[in-house]
Amino acid sequence: MGLGVLLAFLAAGCYECGYVLQALEARAAPREAALRVALLSRLASRRRWLAGTALTIAGAALQIAALAHAPLTVVQPVLALGLVALLVFARTALRERVGAAELAGVAAVIGGVALVATAGPHRSNRVDSLLALVLLLAPLGIFTVAPFALRARSPLWLAAAGAAAGDSIAAVALKLAANAAAEARPLLVIGALAGAGAGGGLALTAEMSALRGMPATRVAPLVVVAQVAVPAVAGVAAFGEHLSVALAVGVVAASAGAALLGSSGAVVGVRIGEAEAVADHRGGARKRGEPRGGG
Repeated sequence: MGLGVLLAFLAAGCYECGYVLQALEARAAPREAALRVALLSRLASRRRWLAGTALTIAGAALQIAALAHAPLTVVQPVLALGLVALLVFARTALRERVGAAELAGVAAVIGGVALVATAGPHRSNRVDSLLALVLLLAPLGIFTVAPFALRARSPLWLAAAGAAAGDSIAAVALKLAANAAAEARPLLVIGALAGAGAGGGLALTAEMSALRGMPATRVAPLVVVAQVAVPAVAGVAAFGEHLSVALAVGVVAASAGAALLGSSGAVVGVRIGEAEAVADHRGGARKRGEPRGGG
């Protein structure tokens, strides 16, 4: 279990660093490329985006390795620790203020991770309920593709929901890949990895599109909560990981903490370089374009 938690924490670091690089590049893309394949094709030619993608792939590999040593219901909450690391960076390197909400988020994430780790659910290498898996993935798939099917008619909230759903599919697909690897079934590994890549790619595109019209402090909480809560539900319902009171409380606490940190202007400012969000976090005291000062 301990090795799995460590690998998940390293995966969180790779994911968040990769997201920062990808988001910075994606936000510079033309508005008309939103929710189109052209956005990904344009980004694929940018070095910063490719570096972020490489980190994301490394994060996925570490997550699969983590899932070989720890249950899904433990690994996903641990990934939320990446937000805590970003807050620490925002405070120490950028001198951003850390308020009561951020401190409560840190406490909730760390406490939640501690609870799910001590709950000790067993790690499953198989799908315990195929019906539950299908019933979970089917609506997630609909929400993931809906923004792209509607495109110009898609409301911004649907793009945010699509991003949350796509990331959830990617997490479940990585669990399936870990299971298939444990059973030495290479074709299933390839199929699961393809599903994870598709879900993650669509999620990132939808999230960047949502951020063009919605405040990041509203988009991020939905996405990060889904990344923790939905795979944890899948772990219990589809993969047969044992549900206990401590596990349930831990997942809820980690999800709530992720929501608080995701809505933090300091964290958002690091994740996507959104100066307005940081200014809002400071009560509008600093205008766009002004240098970051001491906190």
